[in-house]
Amino acid sequence: MIQSGAQRQPIEILLSPGDFVRGSLEGEKLTLWLVNGSGAPVRRLAAGVGSQQPFMFVAGDEGPYRLEVGGSASTGYTLRTEAVVSLANQVAPETPLASPLLRRLQQTLADGGDTAAFWQRMQQQGTPLVEMEDVLPALGDHEALVTFLWRGAKRNVRLFGAPSGDHDELHRLGESDVWYRSYRVPKSARIAYRVAPDVPHLNTTARQQRRAILATLQRDPLNPHYEPTAPVDAYEGFSVVALPEADAPLGLQPNPKHPSGVVETFSLTSEILGNTRDIHIARSPGYVPGAEGNALAVIFDGERYLDEVKVATILDHLVAEKKIPPIAAVLVGNPSPSSRSAELPCNEHFAAFIADELMPWIRRRGLNTRRERTIVAGASYGGLAAAFLGFKHPEIFGNVFSQSGSFWWSPGGFQADRTEETQWLTRQFVAAPPQPVRYYLQAGTFEQPSEILQTTRHLRDCLRAKGYAVEYQEFVGGHGYFYWRHRFADGIVGLLGEPTKTTSD
Repeated sequence: MIQSGAQRQPIEILLSPGDFVRGSLEGEKLTLWLVNGSGAPVRRLAAGVGSQQPFMFVAGDEGPYRLEVGGSASTGYTLRTEAVVSLANQVAPETPLASPLLRRLQQTLADGGDTAAFWQRMQQQGTPLVEMEDVLPALGDHEALVTFLWRGAKRNVRLFGAPSGDHDELHRLGESDVWYRSYRVPKSARIAYRVAPDVPHLNTTARQQRRAILATLQRDPLNPHYEPTAPVDAYEGFSVVALPEADAPLGLQPNPKHPSGVVETFSLTSEILGNTRDIHIARSPGYVPGAEGNALAVIFDGERYLDEVKVATILDHLVAEKKIPPIAAVLVGNPSPSSRSAELPCNEHFAAFIADELMPWIRRRGLNTRRERTIVAGASYGGLAAAFLGFKHPEIFGNVFSQSGSFWWSPGGFQADRTEETQWLTRQFVAAPPQPVRYYLQAGTFEQPSEILQTTRHLRDCLRAKGYAVEYQEFVGGHGYFYWRHRFADGIVGLLGEPTKTTSD
């Protein structure tokens, strides 16, 4: 509709509730009001600012409505209603599927076909689906599209270990048995994940509802790559996908051409903490107690690093290839999950246990090494603990290696108000004078929802501003020992051997 002239007669506009209206008013210093069926003003659509004033509104149930132009009586005007969209026609545009194969399947279904051939293909080639051509919108030079799939869920499917860093919902393709979710990731990505079909909805807390994913969480049945290699059932372990440019992992099996080191397990009781834990000591081939140049690494979450990261084998390879000097790794176990949560996050008593009980115990076994060759290391809470030990005891630890450290932490942990007293340890570094300690920090590009990526970057910047030597590496991946295993050698070599090339620094 177009209305023009100098007359100021009300203009009736026939609308139904929910109709969307867009238009414009042209003329100098003019106002425009929407008036309801009772003659009462509902909304000022134009305030007399400028010679061309756009407007839009949604009709209520007070019609019939009128538009009333006001302002200088001598000024001509042009009123245009450029679009009126009924409520029934207010539909968001359909976003084309990113995956070319799913777009073809979508067309097949629209033409009356089924999904049998699609699933047969997925059974033969394996999932997830990895595509690099004809993706919408087009991929960058170093990107690939990874589409995770599930067949035949009834209510929902969630992806644990998604590149977003969250437990993402998969989408259903129409009314078919295909559930999917696509991600644009670097071609160098290596991803560990699990899938949870038909997660129950529970009338409980948000945390318990989130944890309900564990009830159906399982490996991807169409992915032939998984860990462990001999799972006891479909629910054990996780599925793995490595994209074409993922770097070759350091050998995780003993090399018959390399001598193997020795791993011993001891039990150590702490008077300070009032508990007992396992301590595993891995000595690399050629390690001679007391020899000049020996290195020492104290690593938290000892059993996980020994079994899942394969620390002993990795160190054997690095020593055999002369990338690092002979080394002894002291892997510190946790008495229980609850003790881990209490001891590792910046705990003064745990720091005293390490400095006053563990380290003397280590030295009595001939593992005495200069602080410049001594590393304290860990991941997640263990990475936070490693940085805290470097802060509290620089006279012992000249090097800190943190993998995905929980630097978001503040006293109170998950229950703390993370809007005010966040990043407690970083603030301690800022307030204290610098110490001669080197830091190697790692974080995954998928770790944004947990704030591990952001807070690790912040710690890096603060440490450098204080004058610390810091190497920083972002890896394409998320939070877990699978990822830390593939980046463990980088940090050890970076601190003890030739510095590694870091990314996103």
